[in-house]
Amino acid sequence: MTTPSQTTESSRAGWSLVGPGLIVAATGVGAADLVATVIAGQKFGYALLWAVVVGCLMKVVLVEGAGRYSLATGNTIYEGWATLGRWTTWYFAPYIVIWGFVYGAAAMAGTGLPLHSLFPWLSVTVWGIISGLAGAALVWFGRYAVFEKVCAALVGIMFVTMFLAALLTLPNIPELLAGLAPRIPEGGLINVLSVAGGVGGTITLAAYGYWIREKGWTTPGHMRVMRLDNTVAYAVTGIFVISTLIVGAELLYSAGIAVDTGEEGLLDLSDVLKDRYGAWAGTVFLIGFWAAAMSSLVGVWNGVSMMFADFVGHARRLPKDDPSTRLGGTWYKAYILWLTFPPMIMLFVGQPVWIILAYGVLGAFFMPFLAVTLLWILNTARTPKEWRNGPVVNVLMAICALLFAWLAATQLQGAIERAFGG
Repeated sequence: MTTPSQTTESSRAGWSLVGPGLIVAATGVGAADLVATVIAGQKFGYALLWAVVVGCLMKVVLVEGAGRYSLATGNTIYEGWATLGRWTTWYFAPYIVIWGFVYGAAAMAGTGLPLHSLFPWLSVTVWGIISGLAGAALVWFGRYAVFEKVCAALVGIMFVTMFLAALLTLPNIPELLAGLAPRIPEGGLINVLSVAGGVGGTITLAAYGYWIREKGWTTPGHMRVMRLDNTVAYAVTGIFVISTLIVGAELLYSAGIAVDTGEEGLLDLSDVLKDRYGAWAGTVFLIGFWAAAMSSLVGVWNGVSMMFADFVGHARRLPKDDPSTRLGGTWYKAYILWLTFPPMIMLFVGQPVWIILAYGVLGAFFMPFLAVTLLWILNTARTPKEWRNGPVVNVLMAICALLFAWLAATQLQGAIERAFGG
């Protein structure tokens, strides 16, 4: 039962919804995800629109589960994982270390690409390093309110930019609506998995519980506002990703234009917009590209650093509220440094094969890991009975686990092929 005091507390939380949900969703939509969606539109037009909707629904279910566990128990997601046995730590410890090293380089390079196109007097690497340093400075002191406002501004830029680009292309509404009917075009299975899996995050989904804690949502009385926050966030993200698909379908599919499969594909797309609508359109798109990449960078620098600090606190058996394991604490700052400085080496010398392979293997299994562990945690005494999964949520989470396991297998195959030149 929700007590009157909890109801008051929920009401007092207000409806300040441009917060944790939008941060977790926007953080997960990086340049690579935009490319995957553009490529899907380029290859198949609107045929995979339904996969965007499915991807949003899957992330809503998983993020709601992570948030519900945190509010119902007062524990973080890592505390929940720790109750399942030491195997969770054996997976998570190498994952968060290797993932941070490789992601740091990828995130900085992703922000460097559009900045170099806009301001070519500095290289992609230099612009990436500047972005990494700026992101580290922003989150270093652990001021969540400032971080949230910056993320909201970046989300606004990326949303308006991509929505404007979609409107410019004059989308074919009947074909768009037809794309809501589930079907997999010949040769499109990998694209379906990429689009559905890339709508709004991987490890950052698990960071949601940390962000709602910093927002001040800490009790079951905040359950309603958390759920609304999560739903609104992924509705906005869904519109953003659908806009990306529209741009790919209308500008590329209809004209038979192909773009690169890497993040350079977004640079190609900006050139197409420039040629079709004028230099201003290409410039505005590049600004949106940068905002999407930068929102992912600062979101990870903040959210995953909190997860790492929590992990270290458990590994060292520190008290739950030890300042060194919280936002702005010693271990939080240590991970920011890990994300920022060692990855700069890879920007100059490239990525060793064994690191890329380890990154691919560990990263591929995170979403199935999250789905399976949430099923376990939210159906046992680890969660108060009134806040455990119902039958519908269990079915949806089980579907998430199966779909992400399938995606993991394809990602794993791709990582092995890339590592060994296959």
